[in-house]
Amino acid sequence: MLQPNTDSLSFPADTPQDVLTGILRQGAQQMLATAIEAEVADWVEQHASITDANGHRQVVRNGYKPARTITTGVGPIEVTQPRVHDRRPAYLREPFTSKILPPYLRKARQIEQLIPWLYLYGVSTGDMTEALTSLIGPQAAGLSATTVTRLKTVWEGEYKDWANRSLEGKHYVYLWADGVHFRVRLEDEGNQKQCILVLMGATADGHKELIAVSDGYRESKQSWKELLLSVKHRGLEVDPKLAIGDGALGFWAAVREVWSNIDEQRCWVHKTANVLNKLPKSVQAKAKAMLHDIWMAETRKEANKAFDLFLDTFEAKYPKATACLTKDRDVLLTFYDYPAEHWAHLRTTNPIESVFATVRLRHGKTKGSGSRIACLTMVFKLMLIASRSWRALNGSQLIPEVIAGVKFIDGVKNEAA
Repeated sequence: MLQPNTDSLSFPADTPQDVLTGILRQGAQQMLATAIEAEVADWVEQHASITDANGHRQVVRNGYKPARTITTGVGPIEVTQPRVHDRRPAYLREPFTSKILPPYLRKARQIEQLIPWLYLYGVSTGDMTEALTSLIGPQAAGLSATTVTRLKTVWEGEYKDWANRSLEGKHYVYLWADGVHFRVRLEDEGNQKQCILVLMGATADGHKELIAVSDGYRESKQSWKELLLSVKHRGLEVDPKLAIGDGALGFWAAVREVWSNIDEQRCWVHKTANVLNKLPKSVQAKAKAMLHDIWMAETRKEANKAFDLFLDTFEAKYPKATACLTKDRDVLLTFYDYPAEHWAHLRTTNPIESVFATVRLRHGKTKGSGSRIACLTMVFKLMLIASRSWRALNGSQLIPEVIAGVKFIDGVKNEAA
């Protein structure tokens, strides 16, 4: 569970922090009042030409509405909105609606966003009130934890719209694919594992995007093929150049049928873990360092030399470990055919794995997702939030050359070619 740091948020009376908060609150209240007054004055002035037969204005100020309190990040702010009176017949009236202070608004947008953030990052609905009170004070009483229940329904609709969006005009140069299993508690068949399939891509300008999130039967070929065909049929016309994923046979069998000319790069993080699992702990540290020497080599020749050294070192005693590594030798070194600036992004599926760390936090807190759609929606929402901070690929300026088919040898453009 997320543990709010209440010590840094609660101050005794008359401390400098408390005084500063009061000043900020007062300033915010004055600024809000001034902005609303200006908004109303501008509305009335825009309708100044509307008069009756005697020349009297039909749209005028008419006192104030009852005061209301808005919950903000600096505490509760009381605001009073001017009332606008339109004297024209009902069928001609234009009701004034403030863009700054919409009707029934009781909390600022940042506070609205705090509730789903807390929920998605590990605070259960039962702990919501306590967490909100610790973070923003007693004024959080109006932020009911039941808001989460309503939000989840909204998120499900957002996911369905997003999953069916058009991809026309999109061009993804690189693809990252991964699948992660979660436990679902409330389905008809009891506790069962749900596999979430995630596809990310690098656009032609070097930015990473979330392409698809779906659930499937394990990581089967059929499940991956359905996802890839959905992406293609929604308008993705240009084939990607390179796909990055672990050794799950389902994805690679499917991707070869959907995009026959795509290059393949196996994830070194997954491969390292698989190889180490077949070695005793006493040699794992040494083996890990030797595997590191392979994928960190400056050239394919040096990588193959380090590869052979690993095989010579461990093959006699641990043939299962070396066989696990050898079977994917070529596709583990595909990244050498692409710009060296991109290697850090191409050698692993870390762009997806790093996001799933947050998903697992939420999943662990709830001891499994309640339903299939709840799990799917949670993964989608968390990854969408994370995508806002994804940075562009290193060497993004080289992507047009990759698209154009320029040959790279050991990460360097082959000028002769």
